[in-house]
Amino acid sequence: MKRLIEAWAQRLAFAAMLLLFLSPYVQAQITTKTGSFPDGATFLIEVPTPWNGTLFLYSHGYVTPLPGTPNPAKDVGDAGTRAFMLSKGYALAGSSYATTGWAIQQALPDQIAVLDEFQRQFRKPDRTIAWGHSLGGIITAGLIQRYPDRFNAALPMCGVLSGGVATWNTALDGAFAFKTLSALNTPLQLVNIAAPLANLNLAEFLLAAAQSTPQGRARIALSAALSDVPGWFDPASPEPAPTDFASQEMNQFLWDQQVDFPFIFAFRAELEARAGGNVSWNSHVDYRKQLEHSVDREEVKALYQAAGLDLDSDLDTLNDAARISANEDSVDYLEHNIVFDGQIHIPVLTMHTTGDGLVVVENERAYRDVVDEAGNQHFLRQTFVHRAGHCTFTPAETVTVAENLIARLDTGKWPQLDDDVLNAEASALGPLNVAPPAFVDFHPALYLRPFDALDECHQDSQDGECHRSKFEFRADE
Repeated sequence: MKRLIEAWAQRLAFAAMLLLFLSPYVQAQITTKTGSFPDGATFLIEVPTPWNGTLFLYSHGYVTPLPGTPNPAKDVGDAGTRAFMLSKGYALAGSSYATTGWAIQQALPDQIAVLDEFQRQFRKPDRTIAWGHSLGGIITAGLIQRYPDRFNAALPMCGVLSGGVATWNTALDGAFAFKTLSALNTPLQLVNIAAPLANLNLAEFLLAAAQSTPQGRARIALSAALSDVPGWFDPASPEPAPTDFASQEMNQFLWDQQVDFPFIFAFRAELEARAGGNVSWNSHVDYRKQLEHSVDREEVKALYQAAGLDLDSDLDTLNDAARISANEDSVDYLEHNIVFDGQIHIPVLTMHTTGDGLVVVENERAYRDVVDEAGNQHFLRQTFVHRAGHCTFTPAETVTVAENLIARLDTGKWPQLDDDVLNAEASALGPLNVAPPAFVDFHPALYLRPFDALDECHQDSQDGECHRSKFEFRADE
């Protein structure tokens, strides 16, 4: 995945150079302000002359909690988008957050501190738009939920919009299946991880061993299916055919090996340290039913049959295995940092790739469902890009959705967001297209382990009492 990210970064850098070469107006005067806050977070602010009065507050993604990992302040996702936005008169700002890892606790107040600093050094913006990628997507959604009066619109991109509890429960499901079926008699730790890097090395060794046999590959596919990991990995390659199950499993293996296992078997420890214990549980989960809801179920059935394995037997093994309980105080920490209540009262436009194996596209369905349940669906629109990879948007696609969000603010009505219209708008942005625009009409499936602010205690309309524990699974969906 590192090679893929580097290749994509080179494409973005090339696009930025083209834009600078073709558009002299991006050399407009930029006032840059930097500094730090008492908690150690740094900030970056860029204001063009002339400034149009709109500020985009950028929340960056997850920074790995490894010693020496750089954690600079960022105010935009890529150089091409930066050049375009500044050339159009938009101000950009963002912070580093005070810590790395699952830094939502620090990110939310740090980002508000950036707004305060901006107002102190310049003036209050006419409009403030929150936007961000990945962990920055959940932070973006968290900012408008916790500080609704500070924002006029939001653009979460490839965001963890199922919320923290659901995300880490989903990760546990895949890990639980992998250990139960492929690593049962090993010291591999799923929660309360004591030695993260050693645990990850063991997981990678066991994964490679499983990948070497048809039976192991079928079980890798099953563990991936319980998290809806897509069978598409390389953004530069076409999506495997619907019945090319061998290629799909190989891509899921690559997601596990290069992206997901570090989070599942190592970086989870950083979150557990923050929360004071295990944040995830799988009590009451029916893995047979969960597979039936998975977008990967046909792949799993086919690979099990080809490997001569009994899928029902493995599902029985999963359902009969001893379950994992969470520390309630730790879950409360993760719930606070953060899950969603659907209370949005400003325009929110999201964007997600369909082949995202780190933050699966079903996150968008989880967010939409809670917004719908709260009755605020008219404030939300969602766009999708048909491409593999996590946050692998082109600058043209990013600018296109940003301009459509601005149009919603300008007119008070949502513009036409059909995929053909969006692709035409992106195509018109010339050198910002480091790949052909790929907006697509897409409807994500149900998120397999939903959890939001409405889940902990559902009220019965007749007696007004809470009848459901937050540690129960929504098995009826």
